[in-house]
Amino acid sequence: MDRRTERRRLALAVWAVLVSQVLLYPGVADLVHELGGTGDVQSGMWFLVAEFAAFVTFAGVWGAASDALGRRRSLIVTGALGGALGYLVLAAVPALGVSFTAVLGIRALGGTMTIGAFSLSMTALADLSSENGKNMGAAGIAIGLGAALGSVVGGRLADADPLYPLYGAATLLVVAAVIVATVPDRTPDGVRVRLGAALGRLRERPELGIPYAFGFIDRMTAGFFSLVGVFYFRSFGLDAFGAGLALFAFFFPFAVLQYPLGVLSDRVGRFVPVIVGSIGFGLTIIVVGVAPTLPLAIVSMILVGVFGALVSPSTMALVTDIADPDERGAALGGFNVFGSLGFLTGFVVGGFTTSTADFLTAFLVVGLSEVAIALVAARSVWRLSSGGFGKGIVGSVRD
Repeated sequence: MDRRTERRRLALAVWAVLVSQVLLYPGVADLVHELGGTGDVQSGMWFLVAEFAAFVTFAGVWGAASDALGRRRSLIVTGALGGALGYLVLAAVPALGVSFTAVLGIRALGGTMTIGAFSLSMTALADLSSENGKNMGAAGIAIGLGAALGSVVGGRLADADPLYPLYGAATLLVVAAVIVATVPDRTPDGVRVRLGAALGRLRERPELGIPYAFGFIDRMTAGFFSLVGVFYFRSFGLDAFGAGLALFAFFFPFAVLQYPLGVLSDRVGRFVPVIVGSIGFGLTIIVVGVAPTLPLAIVSMILVGVFGALVSPSTMALVTDIADPDERGAALGGFNVFGSLGFLTGFVVGGFTTSTADFLTAFLVVGLSEVAIALVAARSVWRLSSGGFGKGIVGSVRD
C-alpha cells in the first residue's frame, strides 16, 4: 500500500469520527430531553461538556500510551469501537431508565474512547512522511467537510427520531475502526504534547502566546456555535434539520476556503488575515445575534465562516513562522491544546451566559472577545509579521 492510499484512508477515518461527533449537535435539545434532561441550553451544555472534558483530559493519555507501546493502529481501533459502544449505551438509556447524571457519565466514558480514535488518527497521518502540509491538509479537509456534512445529516436524523444520530454515530465509528485496521502502523519514536509540555514551550518562546491566544478564542467561538447556535436557530422555529443547515452555512465556507486563504496569507503577510479577519469574525458573530430575520442570520453565518477561514490557517501559519523548523510539530501541538481548551470554554461560556441572560448577551460576549483579542494583539502581530502587508514573513526568513 502506498503512502497516498494510507493518507486517504486515515483522512477518511478522521472524517468518520468527526461526523459521528457533529451528528448529535443539531438535535441536541431533543436528544437531551429523550435521555432524561430538561432539553434547555444548560442541560445541553453539560451533555456536550461531559464529552469534551474527556477529550481535553485524555487526548494526552492516548498519545502517551501509543508512544509507550510503539503502535497506534490497535489503539485507534479500540478507541473507535469503545466510542461506538458508548453511543449504543446512550441509545438504550430510555429503556433502562437511568438518571441524567448517569447519562453524563456514559457520555464522558464514550468521549474518553472517541478522542483516542480521533487524536491518534491525526497522529498516524503525521507519521506517514515528512510532507506535513499534505498530511495536515488532508486532516483539515476531513475535519471541515465532516463538520459540514454532520450538521446537515444529523439534523435530518434527529427530526426522524432523536435517538437516530446515536445509531449513526456508532455506525460511523465502526466504519472508522474497519478502515484503520487496513492501514499499516508506522509509529515512530515521538514526543508527546500535553498541556504541561505546551506551557513549557510557551515559557521557552513566549511570543507563541499570541497565536495561542487567537487559537483559544477562535475555538471558543466554534464551541459556542455548536451549542448556543443550535438553540438560537431553533428559536426561529426551525426543526433540527433547519438548525443543521444553519450550522452548514458556517462550516462549509469555513472548510473550503481555508486552503486558498492560507495561501493568501503567505502572499500578504499574517497581519491582515489575523487582525482584520478576527475583527470581521467578531462583528459578524454579533450580527448573527441581532439579526431580525432568519435569512439575514443565515447570510451572516456564511460571512462568519468566511472570516473564520481567513483567521484559522493564518494563525496556525503564524505558529510555524515563530517556531524553528525542528520545533514546529511541538509548537502546533501546543496550539491545538489551547484550541481544545477554547472549544470547551465555548460550551461553558455560551451555556451559562444564555441561561443567566439571553442569546443577545451571549453573542455579544463571544463576538466582542474576537474583536478584543484583535485590538489588544494588533501591535504584536504586526511585529511578528515582520512588516505585515506583503513584507517578509518570519518563517520564510528563517527557512
